[in-house]
Amino acid sequence: MKVAVESWELEYGAPIESGEIEEPITPSDLEVELPVADWNPITPASEIEQPTTIQFVDGVRRIDARLWITSDEGVTKSGICASYAAGIVRCEEATARFIDAKIRRAIISTYGAPALDTPVGYFQPYAARDDSTDQLINKLLGQMGELEVEVASHNNSGDAIMILDGPLSMGRHRIPGAVGYVKTHRVSYLPSDVMDVVPKLKPGERTPIFLTGTTWSRYSWYVRLPSGEGHPWSGVVRCEISPEGEVPKIRHLADQLAAMLPRFASESHKEARAPQNLYPIAALERELHRRLGDTQLINREIRVACAIL
Repeated sequence: MKVAVESWELEYGAPIESGEIEEPITPSDLEVELPVADWNPITPASEIEQPTTIQFVDGVRRIDARLWITSDEGVTKSGICASYAAGIVRCEEATARFIDAKIRRAIISTYGAPALDTPVGYFQPYAARDDSTDQLINKLLGQMGELEVEVASHNNSGDAIMILDGPLSMGRHRIPGAVGYVKTHRVSYLPSDVMDVVPKLKPGERTPIFLTGTTWSRYSWYVRLPSGEGHPWSGVVRCEISPEGEVPKIRHLADQLAAMLPRFASESHKEARAPQNLYPIAALERELHRRLGDTQLINREIRVACAIL
């Protein structure tokens, strides 16, 4: 028997949802870069040009208060007050700096919740499909995703590789040149006849590029970061990009990222989701959480605002 300890802290879930990765529901085009018979880990050339500038985009969210909202007809439904933010870290040469951050507040319910104008911020009302916790949070995630797109689009000057933490969903695929960076895995996107290439990856190596589609299509590849331990997929991340680009350019980008991402990989004694939660992303998350403000103060102001409605 072999037992391994997962480096991620329990509150963050796990990079792999179970002991086995499910096979894809939809087929993928596996021969974008190489024939299936030639699939093996790819090591970027040692002379690969390193990108001089890279921007990391991420968002955070927090539920500040749970609400009960009663309509004029006497029907009571649940809702939430939440804060969310999105921002960018720009890394060039040996420096990293925050270049943008936007904060928003929201009150989310199924109907008719009033806006809350408080000293700590304006809580804009948004409607969810129903008042289940999942739907309320999904609406919050949707709003956060829109803010990430807004921040990324506003700062997409074209002189830097732009990495968005998470998949290119919720409109993110419309950002020119954006790369989705996926830390957790439920489905492999690869059938069993080539999936065994992923556990063979060494740090800095990647799989061949493949094209997959669900509600939208994208090119994807897997990369292994250093310091992953335990599960055969430990330290593995998936990159994805919209399929409009030319394959040779995407191959060059995939090699660049496989060579570059290990430089930013975190270590477990410094980051709870090491190595996948890259240092620039972790620093951005901490700064955005700080800018959301004090939880107790905001909760108090929400209570005051609700009491005088």
